Amino acid sequence: MTHKPTESELDILKVLWEKGPSTVREVNEILSQEKETGYTTTLKLMQIMAQKGIVTRDESSRTHVYKPAIEQINVQHNLLNKLVDAAFSGSASQLVMQALGQGKASKAELEEIKKLIEQLEGEQK
Repeated sequence: MTHKPTESELDILKVLWEKGPSTVREVNEILSQEKETGYTTTLKLMQIMAQKGIVTRDESSRTHVYKPAIEQINVQHNLLNKLVDAAFSGSASQLVMQALGQGKASKAELEEIKKLIEQLEGEQK
């Protein structure tokens, strides 16, 4: 990924990743549930995203349908790497310690983390 999505672009991508191919109106309705977002603002952002290659646009019908051109896992991976490098001097363990130290992980999430650690330890044997 050569382009790092902006915060607003990430909001739109999250909708598209969860909902699938959608019109501007559908995306705008979902975005407006969390914060006031004008239709024309969403339209302009999605047009710019199409120009940048972040989304694709199907123009075969009157209402254009957009879908993500980049995968969620790739965006998360790139953003996480930049965060680890910028804020934690490249230390993934410092990131994890800080994140878990905030006390926001649920019991179920902690169990998932324990399973992942056990799995990773098993792979290293």
